[in-house]
Amino acid sequence: MAWKHLCLAATCWAFFGPSVIEAVAVPPNFVVIFTDDQGYADVGCFGSPDIRTPRLDAMAADGMKFTSFYAQPVCGPSRAALMTGCYPMRVAERGNQKQVHPILHSEEVTVAEVLKSKGYATACFGKWDLAKHAQEGFFTDLLPTRQGFDYFYGTPTSNDRYANLYRNEELIEPNTQLATLTKRYTDEAIGFMRKNQSQPFFVYIPHSMPHTRLDASPPFKGNSKRGLYGDVIEEIDFNVGRILDAVNELGLADNTYVIFTSDNGPWLIKNASHADGHLPSDHGGSAGQLRSGKVSTFEGGVRVPCIVWAPGRVPDGATCDSIASTLDVLPTLAALAGATVPADRVIDGEDIRHLIHGEFDKANADKAFYYYLRVQLQAVRQGKWKLHLVRDKEPIGAAPFSKNRHIAAADRIGFDAPFLVDLDHDIGETTNVAVEYPQITRRLLGLAEAMRSDLGDFDRVGKNMRFFDLDGPRPTKPPVPSK
Repeated sequence: MAWKHLCLAATCWAFFGPSVIEAVAVPPNFVVIFTDDQGYADVGCFGSPDIRTPRLDAMAADGMKFTSFYAQPVCGPSRAALMTGCYPMRVAERGNQKQVHPILHSEEVTVAEVLKSKGYATACFGKWDLAKHAQEGFFTDLLPTRQGFDYFYGTPTSNDRYANLYRNEELIEPNTQLATLTKRYTDEAIGFMRKNQSQPFFVYIPHSMPHTRLDASPPFKGNSKRGLYGDVIEEIDFNVGRILDAVNELGLADNTYVIFTSDNGPWLIKNASHADGHLPSDHGGSAGQLRSGKVSTFEGGVRVPCIVWAPGRVPDGATCDSIASTLDVLPTLAALAGATVPADRVIDGEDIRHLIHGEFDKANADKAFYYYLRVQLQAVRQGKWKLHLVRDKEPIGAAPFSKNRHIAAADRIGFDAPFLVDLDHDIGETTNVAVEYPQITRRLLGLAEAMRSDLGDFDRVGKNMRFFDLDGPRPTKPPVPSK
């Protein structure tokens, strides 16, 4: 068998040349950096007026900015989407309940598991949030080490009050010093890359910051014009630079993809009067011209900064405005690695290698993005058009966010008729043009209805919503917890 492989390699070398052999023999490395609650305009190259992000700006100058890149409105759902390539509404959870923050079922397949099938070394450094939204009493058997990751150094969930630090499944530091986490996650990630530089690796860095409680280390604390929040972002920026420097120093830049993005929009509840973050005293970020923030299906809640860096493969200084999202990470990395996505279930994301490599003419013109808040479908986008669906001011499908104290009062609204927005000309989502464009409104309403049938809504379970723990009939409505 070894002789057959050797002969095949020799034949390929003679016929195709060395580049094909290298592509087959050396799958690319992947680093995904996922910040927590960082707003669209909290990076210099995405419009921040007062937060210095020279390393991210340089990363974009040497790579590609995605300006229509989407996550989910809340932390846990965003992590479920990134890990599985599926809308959180679709994924199965332990006990079949649809939690605010999904408790990811062990039968779901993560991007780490997909890459391990091709011999990748895999590690997670930071906030997990898929084994229960709690620092204690979570499900140990759902930690990253049981979901495809060889190594875990991080914390089970958000640092709302404190964070416990784990190495693999061992608690190593209760109530850890929050100011140290950004650097320590990065230190560990670089160490893992050094140790595994001779094989392909997948490094996932879901930072705890800038989710509150905020803190920054002494070299950064007190140095930003934007107060503590700015200090935190500037420290993240510096540590993104350390990752890029390590990739270069290890001689891996020509075979590594680095992706930087955020899990949702800014946490406006941490700002005075829920304003877009601009004061030094604000502990939440900024969505810039986008409307609203975290826990909202306005653009400010789900459109996030995204930069992709891969020298020689991603064109320098490029900008992509085609719709893309965290859902696309799993199928795209799988395709780059030569791995196969699960064939026994619906995967919502798509392979966007063509976009990453600058082949914008191959963009899927029919691609749509569906905006769910909790178990309610609230909007759909296709191309430049976004349609907010009819909904109550306090929608029952968004509970416990029906009375949404997380966003400004002006955005706690309902729609008594479909509300169509041309995002190219109205990025702030202020004007309904449904009457002027009835055909587009009907088309988007049709997309929404098809998605309700496939995936579900607050009043129905879709045919492809997954339940792995059923011992009776499928639910007819999404099973949300009673408390």
